[in-house]
Amino acid sequence: MTTTDWDAAADSFDDEPDHGLLDPAVRAAWARRMEGWLPAARSEVLDLGCGTGSLALLVAGQGHRVTAVDRSPRMAGQARTKLAGTGTEVLVGDAGHPPVGPRRFDVVLARHVVWLLPDPEAALRHWFSLLRPGGRLVLIEGVWGGEGLSAARLTALLAPFTERVHHEPLSGDARLWGREVDDERYALVARAEPPHRHTEVVDVHLLLRRGPEVLLARRAGTGYADGLLHAPSGHAEDGEDVREAMIREAAEETGVALRPEELRVALVMQHRGPGGSPRTGWFFEAEYDPERPPRNAEPEKCSEIGWYRLDALPDDMIAYCRAGLEAYRAEERFVLHWHEDGDTVAHTPDGPRRAVPLPLSAVPTGRVHHIELWVPDLAEAEAEWGWLLGELGHAPYQRWAHGRSWRRGDGYVAVVRSPDGSGGTHDRLRPGVNHLAFHAGDRAALDALVARAPGHGWRLLFPDRHPYAGGDGHYAAYLANAAGYEVELVAL
Repeated sequence: MTTTDWDAAADSFDDEPDHGLLDPAVRAAWARRMEGWLPAARSEVLDLGCGTGSLALLVAGQGHRVTAVDRSPRMAGQARTKLAGTGTEVLVGDAGHPPVGPRRFDVVLARHVVWLLPDPEAALRHWFSLLRPGGRLVLIEGVWGGEGLSAARLTALLAPFTERVHHEPLSGDARLWGREVDDERYALVARAEPPHRHTEVVDVHLLLRRGPEVLLARRAGTGYADGLLHAPSGHAEDGEDVREAMIREAAEETGVALRPEELRVALVMQHRGPGGSPRTGWFFEAEYDPERPPRNAEPEKCSEIGWYRLDALPDDMIAYCRAGLEAYRAEERFVLHWHEDGDTVAHTPDGPRRAVPLPLSAVPTGRVHHIELWVPDLAEAEAEWGWLLGELGHAPYQRWAHGRSWRRGDGYVAVVRSPDGSGGTHDRLRPGVNHLAFHAGDRAALDALVARAPGHGWRLLFPDRHPYAGGDGHYAAYLANAAGYEVELVAL
């Protein structure tokens, strides 16, 4: 409709029960609704497209200070007459951009206005700018005879400006309209709070490996988790990718200048500390270089650094880091670690495990699920294989009357003393399994394993050709245990 149309409609506008609110029952129904939509305390209310001022009169009667705006001079004139003595200011102007200058309001109220605007989104944006922090937008709209604005559409228009939108259906309350209605009528109450975009701190953690050991630092003087061990770590800064952040943090905390190609992603963990906010941690692995030994480069934040065996981690660690290292040993790549609010920041050996590995999308078809070795002596096999597999990063997995197993990633190795077994020895030279081969880390890690192996039931094979028994350039060790099983340990 045009302005002239609204001027012409002014004299008969109040004839509609929900316009004039002349019926006491209709007026009371709208008064009850307004009490629920408006603040309980006295507030500044801007009524846009006020018509003849019927709703503004209700609002003023509930103790609020009202400014009313309508683009029709005749509508505004009737509103002034109706609102005389209430302290309400009535202005003539465009509801989409009301003439209120720099003033701000607690409530912007508009009934059956948004659907008539040429650019509703621009009007809503401007209306939110007229609200004080914490203010609210009260919109009463509907769809009549195929015209109007649905609640779903108006909610979508509000989405860029706020996430707090209350939807209240009105079609079922005949008292509001003076009759039964079967079309869509509703109110939306939107708070002046911008949409909250979830953000998280991004951590980086260095797993500096020296064979079976990892470097840990003891926090001191930081005010958080002081006295506990943690891997060298920190936060990514604005403009950094996670690899750049890891290189910077490693240099700042340990004095080691790592090159990008030296870093390998060990795992990614989303973590929430007790009572804290979520954060995402990237754990990077790098190999120790004796030409670049680490040092305590931040003594004001760290009391000491030291090497600790991955298979015998100390208990006095930050739980987040401990869970990350345990997941790393188990070859879990993506992990959730969500503390309950009553948990401690420190690792608790007998406390609940909060780490939840997330399965990878890769289809396991074709990969080795497990290897089972039948052995003549279970106790002997448990001691020998348990030591070796533990050194290689496998964790104890299953234990039953006739067997034991150790797992790494989604595969495991089992040793079984089956009552169905025949014979008492294993001959690796007969048809069947000759040997198992494992990656053993770098050359220093392999040499350390070979040095300790005799103390755990393993002897070196082909000593005259070690460590190149597998050929030139193939740095490996071949070991055999008391039962005759052979393993090949291959250096990177």
